[in-house]
Amino acid sequence: MSSIPNQRTSAGAATCRCAVRRGQWARAGAMAALCLAVAGCSVLDKPVRPAVYDFGPGPMAPVASVPGSSLPVLTLAEVETASALDSTLVLYRLTYTNAQQLLPYAQARWSMTPAQLLRQRLRDTLGQRRTVLSPGDGHLSGGQPGQVLRIELEEFSQLFSAPAQSTGLVRLRATLLQSSPAGDRLLGQRTVVAQRAASSADAPGGVRALTEASEAAVQELEQWLGQWR
Repeated sequence: MSSIPNQRTSAGAATCRCAVRRGQWARAGAMAALCLAVAGCSVLDKPVRPAVYDFGPGPMAPVASVPGSSLPVLTLAEVETASALDSTLVLYRLTYTNAQQLLPYAQARWSMTPAQLLRQRLRDTLGQRRTVLSPGDGHLSGGQPGQVLRIELEEFSQLFSAPAQSTGLVRLRATLLQSSPAGDRLLGQRTVVAQRAASSADAPGGVRALTEASEAAVQELEQWLGQWR
């Protein structure tokens, strides 16, 4: 008669052990699910860095100099611009709603300000055919009088005339001065306006259009400067 209670006790203990194990497994599963959820949230909450753009590598090979076509030394001043353009934001205008408002793309940036990018490309291009100096480098010219080029960047944005149609617009004013011990003398002044169609109605399309418009503006400036030797 005493064996029956012992069997019941053993069965009860086994049932308790199974219940404990099931509880442990359940807690482990819940903890694993919580870890996965936290890991998933950390991935989803990771901030997206804006894409960074510039004008590309520039000239890939030097241009052979033309005999007898030596150009005077040119000092390229820092490009001036309005405060609204003095940032690395990629800007656009919706001219069909409010042409007076500059809007920034949230996930796109220039590597430098547009004024700095434009000056860099100008220096690279003009420097292939003449000596280009920065302000303060006058001692490098050997005391010879040269020319001074000043640029004011007035517009640098992607213009949307319709939701799916836009262009990159670059407008600048160039002033060329002749430097001499007696002072600077005005040689000429020119306003350059360059537009290029955007291939897509987004930041990458605007960046390409603005880069192409900037290249066109630089080429026009180079031709204009060539008349003063």
